[in-house]
Amino acid sequence: MTELGEYLRACRARVSAEQVGLPTSGHRRVPGLRREELASLAGVSVDYIVRLEQGRVKSASPAILSALARALELRPDEEEYLLRCAAEAGISGTATAPRNQRVSQATQVLLGSMVNVPALVLGRRMDILAWNSLSAALFTDYSRLPAKRRNHIWLTFLDPEVRGLYADWETVAQECVAYLRMDAGRYPNDPELARLVGELSLKDPDFRRWWSDHRVRAQRQGRKEFVHAIAGELSLDFQVLDVRGSTDQSLLVYTAEPHSPSAQALTFLAGWAATELPARPTEAAGSPRRPGPAPSAGESKDGA
Repeated sequence: MTELGEYLRACRARVSAEQVGLPTSGHRRVPGLRREELASLAGVSVDYIVRLEQGRVKSASPAILSALARALELRPDEEEYLLRCAAEAGISGTATAPRNQRVSQATQVLLGSMVNVPALVLGRRMDILAWNSLSAALFTDYSRLPAKRRNHIWLTFLDPEVRGLYADWETVAQECVAYLRMDAGRYPNDPELARLVGELSLKDPDFRRWWSDHRVRAQRQGRKEFVHAIAGELSLDFQVLDVRGSTDQSLLVYTAEPHSPSAQALTFLAGWAATELPARPTEAAGSPRRPGPAPSAGESKDGA
């Protein structure tokens, strides 16, 4: 079965007949919508749904896919993932070596200037490509980690200190899995992503269960609650901004409400970082090293 088929089945299982206004009488052997119900709602044949789920349809029109998305009540990011899965369904290429993910000098300078807010540059697979001193103080000193461990979802699941930062770890972790699943739709043949998913599946049963749910997410803003060993409790808003001119790079920034206890805690943490965390960035090729103890950005070439 293809990723498209698995995703359609997972989406069907999450939508109840009652939810879409269909009668609920009679025994149901499986949760969610039956194939014939989805076919009726989307205006296609049951045989077409069967062939889609079994991977026997090599192409599907955007109109049909949009009709399926409406019938399944998918969010825009979930519909985007459905379209990507469909685009890949008829492609049987081999895995290609991923290109190095490089952070531009301009982005490095921007990160180094952001001394009052934690900021990270995330790449494919949620790799942490660059960071500023306050993000290192909030999460972990990335410069001490091997490049293969500078990965946001790996740290969230398998690093005890990072895992313990989140007041509601389960919600954050499920969102991370949904973000990674979204990335898998973009790069289904990425061997590094497959390796990451395999390692997390072996080492964490929660990841294994949530990955099999096929939920996707592309949330651009929200709020997270932290319990930090140095700064205490923090309630921080986050934004995910695209880095223009750089493929698959996003700037993740955390901010606190002005004059709030969380803002005071961030100010305290920034002062602590300036004195306790040495500026030890992993430099990009050709990037000049900035001397002195002032907060500066770190960078990683590539890897999970």
